Amino acid sequence: MSFETRAMVCAHHHLYSSLARGMPAPDVTPRSFLSILENVWWRLDVALDLDTLYWSAALGAAEALCNGTTAIIDHHESPMAIDGSLDVIADACSMIGVKTNLSYGVTDRWDGATLRSKVSPLSPMTDGAVRGLRENERFLQAGGRGMVGVHASFTCTDETLDRATALAASMNTGVHIHVAEGLDDKEAGARLENRAEDNWLLIHAVHLDRQLSGTIVHNPRSNMNNSVGYANPVRFSNDIAIGTDGIGADMLEEARLAYVRLRESDVTQTPDTVWKWLQTAEKFFPEIVDDTVTWSYDNSDSPWHVAFTPGIRCVEVRVNGQLVVNNGTPTQFDMNEIRSKASEAATKLHKKLALR
Repeated sequence: MSFETRAMVCAHHHLYSSLARGMPAPDVTPRSFLSILENVWWRLDVALDLDTLYWSAALGAAEALCNGTTAIIDHHESPMAIDGSLDVIADACSMIGVKTNLSYGVTDRWDGATLRSKVSPLSPMTDGAVRGLRENERFLQAGGRGMVGVHASFTCTDETLDRATALAASMNTGVHIHVAEGLDDKEAGARLENRAEDNWLLIHAVHLDRQLSGTIVHNPRSNMNNSVGYANPVRFSNDIAIGTDGIGADMLEEARLAYVRLRESDVTQTPDTVWKWLQTAEKFFPEIVDDTVTWSYDNSDSPWHVAFTPGIRCVEVRVNGQLVVNNGTPTQFDMNEIRSKASEAATKLHKKLALR
C-alpha cells in the first residue's frame, strides 16, 4: 500500500554539518548553548575548505532527496573559505537534483583568523563580516536563488545588521537569521524589531520576546538537542515553517517530533497544525508543485495517521515528472559513490579537527 503527496521542503538546513557525524569530541564537555557553539560548531565551520564543503553538501542533499525532500533552504558558514562557497553548495545540490535557496551567515565573531570573545553592537565591523556580505551579494547578483544570511544578532555589530538589511532590500530578498535561539541572543527581538521584514526567515525564536515580521522556522530536534528550551511558535501570529538545523532532512520525522512537543505544551493541539507548517516553505519554491513523493503507507496525506505511524519511508520521488528515486534508490547518481567521497572528505576534516 502506498500514497502520493507533494515533495517536502526543509526550511532551514546547514549542509556543511553533514560530515559532523563522528567528528572528534571537544576537549571539554559543553555545559551551555554558547559552549556547544564554541566547542563543536565553530570548530567545525572554521575547519572547512571548499572541497570538503562540496561533499558535505552532496551527501546532505542526497539524503534529503531519498527522504522525499526536493528543496532546501540552507544557511552556510565557513569563515576560512568564504569566497565562492555558495557556488560550491549550489553545484553539489544541482548534481544531486535538489533545489536550493542559499545564504552565507554573516558574522563579526571572526576577525581574520581570530575568534572574538565577545561582539557588542558598537564593536567595529570585521573583515569576516565584509567578506560574508560580499559572498551573498556576488551569489545573488550572479542569479543565484537565495537570501542574505546573518548568523545571529549577538555575533553581529549594528553596522553589520544594517548593511545586511540594506543588501537584502537592494536585492529584493529577505534576511535568513538565527533569532533568540539561546539566552545569549535574548536581545535579538529588540535589535531586529525595526529591521525585520515580512520576507525574512526567523530561525528558532525560542527566547523571542516580541512579535517580529517574517516567517518563523521551528527546529524542534535541534532545540531539544541543544537544550535551549521550547520555542512554542504558535504564540506568535507569524507563518511557521519547519527546519532541521542541519540534522538531516527527513521532514516527516521532524514533523512528527514537532507535533509531540507541541502536544506536550498544549493538549488541545492537533497534527493538522504541524502539517500546515510543513507546507509553509513551499512559497519559496513555487515549482515544487510538480514534485511528488510516493510513501510506503496509504494514508500519508492524513496528518493524524502520519503523527502516529513510525517508519513511513519514501519509496519514489519524481521531480517535474522525472523519476529520481525508485524503491528508495536514487536513479540519477550513485549513492555509494557519494557516501564514499563524503567519507574521504570526513576523514580529512576530522584529522584537521583533531589537531585543533
